[in-house]
Formats: sequence, C-alpha cells, structure tokens
Amino acid sequence: MKFCFLILLALLPITANGKVSTSLLASGFDQPVWASCPKGVTDRLWVLEKDGKIVIYNKHTNTKKDFLDIRHLIKIRMNEQGLLGLAFSQDYLQSGKLYVYFTNTNGDTEVCRFTAHGSGMGQCDPSTRELLLGIKQSARNHNGGWLGFGPDDYLYIATGDGGSGNDPKNHGQDLGTHLAKILRIDVSSASGYTVPKDNPFINQAGAKPEIYAYGLRNPWRCSWDRKTKDFYITDVGQNHWEEVNFLPSGEGKGANFGWRLREGMLPTPKKNVGGTAPAGSVDPIYAYRHGNKSNEGISVTGGYVYRGPIESLQGKYFFADFGNSRIWSIEVERGKARNFEDWTENLQSQQGAINRIVSFGEDHDGNLLIISLTGSIYQLIER
Repeated sequence: MKFCFLILLALLPITANGKVSTSLLASGFDQPVWASCPKGVTDRLWVLEKDGKIVIYNKHTNTKKDFLDIRHLIKIRMNEQGLLGLAFSQDYLQSGKLYVYFTNTNGDTEVCRFTAHGSGMGQCDPSTRELLLGIKQSARNHNGGWLGFGPDDYLYIATGDGGSGNDPKNHGQDLGTHLAKILRIDVSSASGYTVPKDNPFINQAGAKPEIYAYGLRNPWRCSWDRKTKDFYITDVGQNHWEEVNFLPSGEGKGANFGWRLREGMLPTPKKNVGGTAPAGSVDPIYAYRHGNKSNEGISVTGGYVYRGPIESLQGKYFFADFGNSRIWSIEVERGKARNFEDWTENLQSQQGAINRIVSFGEDHDGNLLIISLTGSIYQLIER
C-alpha cells in the first residue's frame, strides 16, 4: 500500500486571515486534555482532566459539574500518563455508553466502557466500568491516548510505542503487540467487543487482530473530517521531525507509517534503528523540524478540519505545537497538502496568551476549541 502525497516539509508560513480570533470560553479546569460533546448535545462540553475527572461544562450557564471521577484508578508518575481519551457512543443520549482511555495505577493502558444513567447528563458511576482492553506498557512515556468512533461506527484507538527512546523492542513494526498502532474494534454488543471481519490482519498468524494501522511512535490526537471522512493522525516525533499523517476516506487498512525505521520522511538517525522505508509505507503529508523558527517546534498536537460557522476557514486542518504554542493550518486537496498558514498571532486571546496547547476539540456546531493544559478552553470566532 503506497499513497502518493505531496509532502510539505517545514515551509515558511503564509500570514493567516486577520479577521479570525479566539475568545475565552471557560477556565479553571485542572489540566484539561480534551473537550467535546456527544451527538445531539448543543449546550454542554465534556472536559477531561488529566488526573482522572470528567467535568460537564454548561456553555449557557457557565457552570461545571463533576461527571465521572476515576482518580482512584490512575497514578501519574510521568507527565504523559493520566486520563487521556474519551469517545461517546453514537447513541449516547439513549444508551449512556462512553469509552475512556487512561493509564492505571501500574502505568499500563486501559480502554474501558462506562455507562451513564438516565439521559447521560447526570453523573456517571465509576462502578459501571467494564475493561475492554488492557495493554502492558514497557515504560512511562509514549502512551498515545486517543480514541474515537469512525464513519463506520467502529471504535478506533491510538496507542504509543511503549516508551523509552528509539522504540527498543521495535513495537512499531511488530504486529504481535497492540503498542504503536491504530486499533479498530466493534463495541456494538452489550458487553465486550468483537473484531471487524475486514480488519487487515485478522487472519495473519501471530498478528493482533485488532490492528488497523501501525508504525507509530506516539500518536497524539486524531480526527476525521466531518465532510470528507478523511482521517488525520498526528505522531509526536523523537529528535528531529513531527508528523501529520493522512488517510483518504475509505482507505488505509494495514497502513504502515514507518516508525521506528523512519522519523518524518527520513531514516531514524541512530545506528541499527533507522532504515529504508518499508515496502508500501505511508509518508506523512506534512512534517516539520524540531527548532525555534516559526515553522518548527518540538511536539505536535493534532486538531481538526474546520467545519464550523466561519466560512473563510472551511476545509483548513488546524494543528499546533505543544512546546512553542504555535498554531498552524494546511489544506488537503486530491491528496496534496498546500496553503500552510501560521495563525499564532491572530488567535491569541485578549484574555491572555494561549500556551501549552495540549488538544483541540469540536462542539456540536463544529466550532473549533483550543485546550490549554494550564486550565483554559478557547473558541475560534470571527471578528
């Protein structure tokens, strides 16, 4: 499998539209790492706090209430651990089912299902927890942490390579582990999960049947374009390159993104680690170097293709860098990335600089949210 993309490598940015800015939507959260809402909910956001709480924020009343508290299941020994991901079932307002990704008290990954009672707007009882997947971690970093429902209604899960440096156990290229992968499972049954029959390695001896794609180091935030259903996967690099990966709608089963052999488009620069790109591997559609220039950074934060109410932003994929807090966008047309824009200055809030951008989010109407680990959530607005 080989996708032929035009890859942009550290181009100088175009000055972005000066008519777009941000407003402070909410603040006072304890290290928020993600925010969004279930299908059909227009006035609330569910906010993940890294230490193990999910808080519901009411946009109309500017109030918060605790939804789920699993701090007793989590122990953070390193800054990449904690409560990291959340996904709502498509019928959440009827079923109350939600899916949570966190590192437990042993530092290992758990993907669990919880069930909120009633309409799903009240509190969720931690005792409803059902463990779906447990993944042993070999170190305390590179935990991945994203999960979401795809256009096919299956649950996708992004895992890191297990940590340390240079992926010492080569989890990235090993189909016998869940680490360093995009997993895909069917959670439509009342309990447990099944493996979709068209998963690419379901009949391959020794391979984990849940694997959908592989060769990732630490995928931190993925998303589908609401309109086109294209799949964006950002992967945090090691010492040189940060990646934005792209799978066109309906394609990508079995994709190999190259780690640990490759970082960005080049061999990983360590003896006996880096190498030639695997046959059929997928290069990033955009990659940027580590550094201090306006088109460089150190740790990519994936975002979304904008499909909200601001017409001038339609089709732009927004992403950021956690280390230097720069905010950029690209557009993808016919498999080619173009129009790299730097939004950093325009999107600074009047209430203060936006920094430590750990995630983006979307509300019901497609408004783009920027989540700062310092405790604030911002929304893109038109001036």
